Amino acid sequence: MQGERNPVGGDTRPAVRDAAPPTGTGRRGAVVAALMLAMALAALDATVVSTAVPQIVGDLGGFSYFSWLFSGYLLAVTVTLPVYGKLSDTFGRKPVLVAGAAVFLLGSLLCALAWNMAALIAFRIVQGLGGGALQGTVQTLAADLYPLKERPRIQSKLSTVWALSAVAGPGVGGLLAAYADWRWIFLVNLPVGAVALWLIVRHLHEPERKTTARARGERRTGAEEEATARARGERRTGAEGETPPRAREGETTPRAREGETSARARVDWAGALAVFACGGVLLTALVQGGVAWPWLSAPSLALLTAGLVLAAVVVVVERRAAEPIIPGWVWRRRTIAAVNLALGALGLLMVAPTVFLPTYAQSVLGLGPVAAGFVLSVWTLSWPVSAAFSQHVYRRIGFRDTAVLGMGLAALILFAFPFLPYPGHAWQPALLMLLLGGALGLFQLPLIVGVQSTVGWSERGTTTASVLFCRQTGQTLGAAVFGAVANGVLATRLGGAGDLDSVTRALDAGTAPEATRHAIAEAVHAVYFGAACAAALAVLVLLLLAPRKFPVLGD
Repeated sequence: MQGERNPVGGDTRPAVRDAAPPTGTGRRGAVVAALMLAMALAALDATVVSTAVPQIVGDLGGFSYFSWLFSGYLLAVTVTLPVYGKLSDTFGRKPVLVAGAAVFLLGSLLCALAWNMAALIAFRIVQGLGGGALQGTVQTLAADLYPLKERPRIQSKLSTVWALSAVAGPGVGGLLAAYADWRWIFLVNLPVGAVALWLIVRHLHEPERKTTARARGERRTGAEEEATARARGERRTGAEGETPPRAREGETTPRAREGETSARARVDWAGALAVFACGGVLLTALVQGGVAWPWLSAPSLALLTAGLVLAAVVVVVERRAAEPIIPGWVWRRRTIAAVNLALGALGLLMVAPTVFLPTYAQSVLGLGPVAAGFVLSVWTLSWPVSAAFSQHVYRRIGFRDTAVLGMGLAALILFAFPFLPYPGHAWQPALLMLLLGGALGLFQLPLIVGVQSTVGWSERGTTTASVLFCRQTGQTLGAAVFGAVANGVLATRLGGAGDLDSVTRALDAGTAPEATRHAIAEAVHAVYFGAACAAALAVLVLLLLAPRKFPVLGD
């Protein structure tokens, strides 16, 4: 088999053929439509409840617990991502996506039937258990359906759907709560999800895969491991990115055989349970710390300690498992480890605009909720356009350097925010958001497409779930860290009088002096400076850890 030229930087590599595409090109359009509908549902339900909280609380009560309507859903999505990624590599994408969609729709129906706040929170968690499958498996299937040259197109479409759905969520929720009933927020998922589910069942066809020693959970011999490493294009003791030996014409590579699985494959249920427990405890500590209780209180310390103990348990369980949920190679391979850390930094810095910019627009600029939402939403215009354009850049300079360029620009834009004049005009932060969306489009899509292209079918689900999990965890960590930063700045400027939430409520009521607006502006400026530092850290990680040319496998 002749070597092929790598389309992302000129690195010559053998065309290691992985598994066949999961469906014919004639039915690909229907499957893509289903993926876009599923992605829209997962993104919409993360934000759709926010504007309907008054109506929900008025009907069900439980105001002191309503924040769990958001936290419970996001926690469930985050902790299930690694599990669904491994299951999709073991049993195939279709059964995982169908099961996840069914759970999501069941959760939506139960949410619409909730009789009190506790039941609604519990059913939102059920919804999130299905949402994790939608979010991770959709991204993996997109890479399965399209060859490397065409992946930017589908990924930019999914990015557009995700961004528009997330931004439209509060508006849709507010309209349904005001003119219909808040329960319709969840009921509208049923027909849309049913169409997506039907399209997947009807049109997505994956090739049957045979059972191998790897799928059955048996440990392979050293010779088998060496053969797999050669097929992957790596030397077991060499540096990543070396040109591998060419495969012989007509030879079936161990890499392709690794992708063959069957229903008899073992599942690391102990590892899945440990990941659930560890992720749930640690993320709960981050979400509720500084909100439901002080950071140094007994509940925070107890949750953090329990989370660290469970993290040690996860390491022990996963090291002993034949087919771990979070395999060690996710962090041993330089390319995947670098993308994990970089996407985690992306999740962290995104908290600055998505959480704090609306407060800044309303409290400092004096805008209404709709206008404040527009200031934030303008980045959804530039992000997908930049993402689609990024393929022309990374084909010339490579995945890593394109991402470094995008995140370097993002760091400069975030660092410019604290220098905006006070109180300023709405177009100024809106312009920065437009530029930020363009920079992040150059960053995220090349990394996702690149890292998916370095693995075969049998590892793509785990790899995709790993980077999405790190991005979600970064967002959770960013909300906790930047919330503490903002409250700390306010306490310093106002002499310890209140936190960001209480100060914002005072502004809404018209009872806060001008000095309070200055304090909020300084708090948000500090958050943006922290986000710029996170962007700089992502650039540093990519430069120091990621190989300049990703070891891309042939289609």
